[in-house]
Amino acid sequence: MATFELKNVSKIYDGKVTAVQNINLAADDGELVVLVGPSGCGKTTVLRMIAGLEEITEGELIIDGKIMNDVPPKDRDIAMVFQNYALYPHMTVYENMSFGLRLRKVSKNEIDKRVMNAAGILGLENLLNRKPAALSGGQRQRVALGRAIVRNPKIFLFDEPLSNLDAKLRTQMRAEILKLHRELQATMVYVTHDQIEAMTLGDKIVVLNEGKVQQIGKPLELFDKPVNKFVAAFIGTPSMNFIEGKIERNGDYVFVGETGSFRLKFNIHNYDKLKTYVNQSVVLGFRPEDIKLSENETEIKAVIEFMETLGSEIILYLKIDDVSVTGKINMVTDLKPGGKISIEINENKLHFFDSTTKQRIN
Repeated sequence: MATFELKNVSKIYDGKVTAVQNINLAADDGELVVLVGPSGCGKTTVLRMIAGLEEITEGELIIDGKIMNDVPPKDRDIAMVFQNYALYPHMTVYENMSFGLRLRKVSKNEIDKRVMNAAGILGLENLLNRKPAALSGGQRQRVALGRAIVRNPKIFLFDEPLSNLDAKLRTQMRAEILKLHRELQATMVYVTHDQIEAMTLGDKIVVLNEGKVQQIGKPLELFDKPVNKFVAAFIGTPSMNFIEGKIERNGDYVFVGETGSFRLKFNIHNYDKLKTYVNQSVVLGFRPEDIKLSENETEIKAVIEFMETLGSEIILYLKIDDVSVTGKINMVTDLKPGGKISIEINENKLHFFDSTTKQRIN
C-alpha cells in the first residue's frame, strides 16, 4: 500500500477560475480518507488530480515520498471506481474484471487467480459469466470494485460510487466497502456529498467548501468540535440549530436571541472564551440530539409545528416564540402537532460562533 500527501495544491482553470485552493492533506498507509462537501466544492477535482486525470496548477502530489505531478496516470499505480460503474456492456463480469490485467500482459494463470480472489471477496463467483445488463445496480458496483481490486494498486480512489443506488443498497455497499478496507488494509480516498456516508466510512474526513479545506479530523471530532459554522451545519442529521444573539451577564451568563424571546442560561466554566464576548453578537448552535423533553414547567416552552416519526425516534420541528428549532428525541406516543411542550437544551453541548468570522469561539 502507500502514503500520499498533497502540499499546497491548487487547480486553476484558464488562469482565472480557481476550483481548488491551497489544499494540504496527508494520508497514512492503509488509511481511508473521505472528501466530503456540497456539489461544486472541488472534491472530485482533488480526486482527479491524485489520479492524474487533471493537471495540478500549483503544489505537489507526493506518493510514497516521490513527487508524482508529471507521472502519467497509468504509471501512478492507482485504481479508480467511478459513479457510473464504467463497465463494458459487451463483456462478461470476468472479462470486465480482467480487462486491465490483459492490457498489461499479465499471465492467464495470474489473471484467473486475481479475478477469482476478488470475486470471492465480493460475492461474485456465480455472476462471472453474466454481462452488466443482467446485473442489479449493486452487483454492477461490486464488479467495478472487483476490477479495481485485481490490479492490487497502491491507492484506491472512489468517486461517489454509491450515489446511483437506492437507500437500502447504499447501506449494504457501505458495509461492503468497510469490509473490503479491513481485508485489503488499503489506502483509499473516497469522495461523497453525503455526510452520513462520510461519517460511516472515514478514518479521516476532509470537509471542503468553495475549493478550500474547512476542517480535517476524525468523524467525532467534526461532530463534537466543528471549527466553523459551515462544518457545524454540514455534519449531522438533522442539521445543527443556529440562533443569532448576544451574551449577557447579570450574575449568570445568558445567551439572548436577537428579539429577546429566546433566552438560555449556561455555565461559563464550560466556555471560558465567551467571557470576552459579553454584550457582543454571537451565533449559538446546538444539535437536535441535545434537546430533550422536560417535566419542569420553568424550562423552555415550545410548540410542535410538525413532526416526523422514524420508528424509534421522532424529529420535532418546534417554535419557541418566534424562533424555529429542530429536536430529535426517542419515540413518545402522546405528542402531536400543535401541542405545547417543555424542553431542556444540554448546556454542556452548546456551540458558539463569531457572528462576523463564523469561526468557533469555544
